[in-house]
Amino acid sequence: MDSSNNWRKKLYVIIFQADTPAGRRFDSTLLLIILASLVIVVLDSIDSVHQNYADALAYIEWGFTVIFAIEYGLRLYCSPKPLRYAFSFYGLVDLLAIVPGVLALYYSDAQYLLIIRIIRMLRIFRVLKLSPYLKQANYLMAALRGSKQKIVVFLLSVSTLVTVFGTLMYVIEGPEHGFTSIPKGIYWAIVTLTTVGFGDIVPRTPLGQVISSLVMITGYSIIAVPTGIFTAELANAMRGEQLQHDCPICKKNSHEHGAAFCSRCGNALFKKLE
Repeated sequence: MDSSNNWRKKLYVIIFQADTPAGRRFDSTLLLIILASLVIVVLDSIDSVHQNYADALAYIEWGFTVIFAIEYGLRLYCSPKPLRYAFSFYGLVDLLAIVPGVLALYYSDAQYLLIIRIIRMLRIFRVLKLSPYLKQANYLMAALRGSKQKIVVFLLSVSTLVTVFGTLMYVIEGPEHGFTSIPKGIYWAIVTLTTVGFGDIVPRTPLGQVISSLVMITGYSIIAVPTGIFTAELANAMRGEQLQHDCPICKKNSHEHGAAFCSRCGNALFKKLE
């Protein structure tokens, strides 16, 4: 019984903890397998490759499915709370990496070929298994949290603008020029403001063209605003990470930006240069 528990604990350290040599080796190997499986998915989507190497790719894919199934089973086996892991985000992602390959067995008839292709494309969820390795994503998440309110205000302002411009174009141009409703006018305003310009609805009257020009100029003026907001918050997040410094006395590792003394023990955080 003790040997079984020890084996589970060792397995847990290898699979779930990436700060050990064995854990790093396991994660590196799993990362290579995930990338290889994604390459197979991409190659299989190319019609010429699929026609010439369908059987070989199918066998390789089944090998990856078996590997991921074994990994999923080991995670359930060594996890202290298997159900909690199974219903966690990464547990569901791990399951999504396996299920489509199994479901494809039940749709082998020719008339269900399209369904097989759709089911097989779900394997792209394996890319989400890469997220535990993207530690730098913490900066992006911190920047998104910091810029959330500013971006919400920006989106509300843009929504107001496109509603006003869309309504004006509906009144000025009318149904005879394609602006059959206010929602249609708002759609045109969004397409024009974002500088996409599909060209399916075009203003014909001089006044409508003037307003269209204003919308395009406004679009160029504000399109960089959310990028600037996010970039500023991202810089703050990275700067905050760089400013973290352990106190040499009490080892506290988080302080206010620009702090020169520890808020816990009062010791100087940085040595003075002589």
